[in-house]
Amino acid sequence: MTYKDLTPEKLASYFDHTQLRTFAVRKDFEILCSESKKYGFKMVAINPAPVKMCKELLAGTSIHVGAAVGFPLGQTPIEVKRFETIQAIDDGADEIDYVVNQCQLKDKNYTYIEKEMHEIVSYCRSHNIISKVIFENCYLTQQEKEELCRIAREVKPDFVKTSTGFGTGGATLEDVTLMKRLVGDDIQVKAAGGIRTLDTALEMINAGVTRIGSTASVKIVEELISRL
Repeated sequence: MTYKDLTPEKLASYFDHTQLRTFAVRKDFEILCSESKKYGFKMVAINPAPVKMCKELLAGTSIHVGAAVGFPLGQTPIEVKRFETIQAIDDGADEIDYVVNQCQLKDKNYTYIEKEMHEIVSYCRSHNIISKVIFENCYLTQQEKEELCRIAREVKPDFVKTSTGFGTGGATLEDVTLMKRLVGDDIQVKAAGGIRTLDTALEMINAGVTRIGSTASVKIVEELISRL
């Protein structure tokens, strides 16, 4: 696929338009939701606290509200992540992006990782909510990425996701290609972190990504518009 194969509307539908800064104020969320309505982004990606606000700002649209759970470190107990998930859904979240517990992963406690994933994914599934598992690949070995993909194949979240955007690195073509190959067609792949140009977005889409998390969503769609 090249940029000539895309319309601005089609490109926008790949994007989870993101505002996860700790110092964001109401005006920032109003801008986020206004831009999402203008361009037709798939989702706004936010922390759990402003879910109700964004749900109200996006009322009457098909744009999803996505809550980040255990974000950005993943270092809360399963019970806390589950509670965050339940609260976010009660507040109106349509999607949940949660961060895996990397300490448990690095200790090879795969039973814990599977239980955590099952708890969150099964609750989302029972409420018709989209679930995404954030790996944070910049801190992982090849084996750890492969183990997460193996567990995901068993639990079947809707998406596996490369990064939070808060780590030492973001999405890479190598990681996206690996994740897509290992999870197959039953699970989608979301790329996030460092995607700031149209060419990078196209690389990710051509590698099999169906969602892109970015703060540069508007810039990327405007870049396409300028080329057409």
